[in-house]
Amino acid sequence: MRKGLLYAVIAVALVILDQVVKVLVRTYIPLGTSVGFLPGIMDLTYVQNTGAAFSLFREHTWLLALISAVASVVLVVLLIRRVFSSTAANVLLSVVLSGAVGNLIDRLFLGYVTDMFKTTFMNFAVFNVADICLVCGIIALCVYVVFFESREKKEDGHDAADPEG
Repeated sequence: MRKGLLYAVIAVALVILDQVVKVLVRTYIPLGTSVGFLPGIMDLTYVQNTGAAFSLFREHTWLLALISAVASVVLVVLLIRRVFSSTAANVLLSVVLSGAVGNLIDRLFLGYVTDMFKTTFMNFAVFNVADICLVCGIIALCVYVVFFESREKKEDGHDAADPEG
């Protein structure tokens, strides 16, 4: 399997998972109500979020949609151009892409993002599968870039600090 196809399959599969969970929540949980999910950890709570994290910019859904669209295009370009030689980094880009696209779909077709995961052990924003992909993907990608990318370049003989390498 070509690696580019692998990255596309990962992104598409995660977008499908995100959208299926959102459809199920909109279908079976009344808006604003909760259903037990993981006792003591998390409930499923149907929330319509017109903003970003913690409902920031809730009056600017169009701006958030534009940012998501631009970010998605940039991520696709990064994957196509193979900015990272590492499979791990490209998988993480695919995960981040799926999060951006998952929430973009909601904003474009619904005018809000469907959120459902509500922690019960602490007060935190309600979130969705796309949010998980975005946050975990970005954090993992940053860890990769800071701790592993320069090491891999040195091992390959492409040390950025050495102009001859």
